[in-house]
Amino acid sequence: MHWRQRNNKNMEMATLAGGCFWCTEAIFKRLKGVVSVKSGYSGGSKENPSYEDVSQGSTKHAEAIQITFNPNIISYKKLLNVFWATHNPTTLNRQGNDVGIQYRSVIFYHNEEQREIALKSKEEIEKSGIYKDGLVTEVVPFINFYEAEGYHQNYYKRNQEYPYCQFVINPKIQKLLKEFKRDVKEEYREKVS
Repeated sequence: MHWRQRNNKNMEMATLAGGCFWCTEAIFKRLKGVVSVKSGYSGGSKENPSYEDVSQGSTKHAEAIQITFNPNIISYKKLLNVFWATHNPTTLNRQGNDVGIQYRSVIFYHNEEQREIALKSKEEIEKSGIYKDGLVTEVVPFINFYEAEGYHQNYYKRNQEYPYCQFVINPKIQKLLKEFKRDVKEEYREKVS
């Protein structure tokens, strides 16, 4: 799909991978200006991969999210600011206890403007000293995105009592609320759900 939604000229698309897509989806759907977030697979070689295919690491896909957003409300740069703050971009093929190539950190840019913003953003983060280790985040052209199976969509919302949600996703959402509260949709500001 073209980086601008065909049915709405005002919408743009961003594709990011920052570890488990359950986490990234739960974070980005809370932002003002984000219209939708889909969990899926990007950056690999196999067409229409399954979760099992991707989990084996042989397809080279990353667990990714595809965000449809209104750039008049939230900028691509702001999305990247949230991306940098809510995962560890210094660990190769790993986020916490999630290990494998599918958990790598990637910005899949959809056009030259996104590429320039992503590279500049990465450079700013590297120079800031926020992370003592170097960034391993890839900045690569968007090629494909395959939507994950239905049970992965809105996973956090449907499974909040699951230990993974409690111990991995909740702290990320709390960090989002602390660092980006003004950018969070009103209905998500006071609670983790």
